[in-house]
Amino acid sequence: MGDLAGYEIERELAAKGAVTIAGVDEVGRGAWAGPVVVCAAVARAGFPGPPGGLTDSKRLTAKRRTELAAELPGWVAEYAIGSASHEEIDALGLTAALRLAARAALDQLSGRPDTVLLDGKHDYIGSPWRVRTAVKADLRSVSVAAASVLAKVYRDTLMARLGESCPEFAFADNAGYPAPVHQQALAAHGPTPYHRLSWAYLDDLPQWRHLRVHRPVIEGQLSLL
Repeated sequence: MGDLAGYEIERELAAKGAVTIAGVDEVGRGAWAGPVVVCAAVARAGFPGPPGGLTDSKRLTAKRRTELAAELPGWVAEYAIGSASHEEIDALGLTAALRLAARAALDQLSGRPDTVLLDGKHDYIGSPWRVRTAVKADLRSVSVAAASVLAKVYRDTLMARLGESCPEFAFADNAGYPAPVHQQALAAHGPTPYHRLSWAYLDDLPQWRHLRVHRPVIEGQLSLL
């Protein structure tokens, strides 16, 4: 499963005066269907030992992610989840959609964190939150790893439920990412009501290309990966 998450970054921030630290991570950035989901998870005071095996959600089995997602709500000080729909992604662009989802999550917390620890190198949240970005924070930070797991399990569950109306797309297995069965169903049946129509995959599907939504390129947009 790779290295387990620790409190490396949280301890650094605490030494600089941060009392409340919220780890933030997102899931769904590269999917062709469904929302982007962002979780904010606040580390407990004193930095207690995390649940066993906590690390970046992508390095965990689905079974272990589900187990941790059931355990984490009682372990973190608090957490909240925000999302931006596929329609909002098409209308606003990925960066603005991530910002919308992240701010929705942070606004649900009981108080404003002293520092928001964001996985990655791009701050898509911005003012008024004090954001610290860190590459691979989901491997170096317990709070970000917790957010990663909670966001992933939440979105996977949502995509499985949405997929009940279009079983040929196998969203329960691929969560809207372009797995072969998803691509085959898309070519045969066209986009579902949950697909992102601004994504370039439609350019490769002549019979569905007319559904493509085009937005002007916006400076500062993040990549899908």
